[in-house]
Amino acid sequence: MRFTDDLRFTDRASAGRLLADAVARLRLDDPVVLGLPRGGVPVAHQVAEGIGAPLDVLVVRKLGVPTHPELGFGAIGEGGVRVVNEAVVRSARVGERDQARVEEAERAVLEQRLRRYRGGRPGVPLAGRTAVLVDDGIATGSTALVACRVARAHGAARVVMAVPVAPPDAVALLRQEADDVVCLSTPEWFGAVGQWYDDFAQTDDDEVTELLALHPLPETPGTPGTPGTPEAPPARGAGRSEEPVVVDVEGVRLDGDLALPGGVARGVVVFAHGSGSGRRSPRNRAVAGTLNRNGLGTLLFDLLTEEEGRDRDLVFDIPLLAGRLAGATAWLRRTYPHAPPVCWFGASTGAAAALWAAAEPEAEVAAVVSRGGRPDLAGPRLGAVRAPTLLIVGGADAQVLPLNRQAAAELRCEHAIEVVPGATHLFEEPGAMEQVEELATAWFLRHLPPAEPPAAEAAQGL
Repeated sequence: MRFTDDLRFTDRASAGRLLADAVARLRLDDPVVLGLPRGGVPVAHQVAEGIGAPLDVLVVRKLGVPTHPELGFGAIGEGGVRVVNEAVVRSARVGERDQARVEEAERAVLEQRLRRYRGGRPGVPLAGRTAVLVDDGIATGSTALVACRVARAHGAARVVMAVPVAPPDAVALLRQEADDVVCLSTPEWFGAVGQWYDDFAQTDDDEVTELLALHPLPETPGTPGTPGTPEAPPARGAGRSEEPVVVDVEGVRLDGDLALPGGVARGVVVFAHGSGSGRRSPRNRAVAGTLNRNGLGTLLFDLLTEEEGRDRDLVFDIPLLAGRLAGATAWLRRTYPHAPPVCWFGASTGAAAALWAAAEPEAEVAAVVSRGGRPDLAGPRLGAVRAPTLLIVGGADAQVLPLNRQAAAELRCEHAIEVVPGATHLFEEPGAMEQVEELATAWFLRHLPPAEPPAAEAAQGL
């Protein structure tokens, strides 16, 4: 169903009301409206109100080829739903072990988002019903295509894709998968979704949660982790113990906090804070808490002593900071001989220190994540970094964003750059830090070995 080629929308709410009128004309049988987070949920809220249907979310996570994360070999949805493109798997030579590692990382992020959005409530069951998938617009159609397949895998008898705006080729692609496609505007010259809205402000997680709360979900018993059933138990590693430690780096004693999750940790992430900060950085501690809940240990420590921190030259001495990070990692391995693989998370100048240290030939680090980093300060060494590296930068961080893009061009290791829309240098905007936490968690889990079962269980064949 198509209406015009150049329709513009005031905002997502007005687009949703117009879309609701169009969807109502289909006279759907037992519909469930599913918003695609985040921007699709305000539109879906209006559609659900307009047709008198329950509202839920459909969270889909792409499974990226490990060496080229932007290339998807499949996708996952809740309840264990998994869609795989075997052609991509074969051409990219993605082995079963790599597939499992990527899926575990993305599954952790997916479950975290569902807990945040639903607050522990069950999802709406889809079996035998009409699933109306709603987004605020479609650019290429690839995510929407996978969402249709996930809805069908959950037992939807009929799948309808409904969006305010999309280019004609994307609509044609979706018609191959959805039973019906409702699109109000299909401009030949498309550009980007936001260009067709007067107000296209970013939708944050709080807004998604609030809108879902306006639509009570049914209390349906069943198997945990599937739509229409109570949420799965908390992610492994929810239990954690944090203890103060003193990190000895060549005789320099640095205060730190070591947190180890319950059970066997797959890895330990050592943090390198930015200039003017320390182990108490609230942003780094927020990331650490999410990593702990997903089964990873963390070590936050002061790169400099209190006296050293007063010397501005030392604060920006990247080789010194890199040496402290490497020294803290060596201390961790000496103190805990059976410690799992180590990853590094660096912020601002700490990110430069992490990249500088990762360029050392003897560096044994599974992965590196930079948040709002200054990779330019490690410029001479970027080409020697071997650890898989993720650069996370705010879309509104005008000074640091181009520095990260330039650094990405100089890296020769496996790497990716993720831009958080609308975020400034400190990621203080609503939902920005949550995105950092999700991205970092997925990157580390993707590049760590799969969890090994406890010895006792392994001996029993469990």
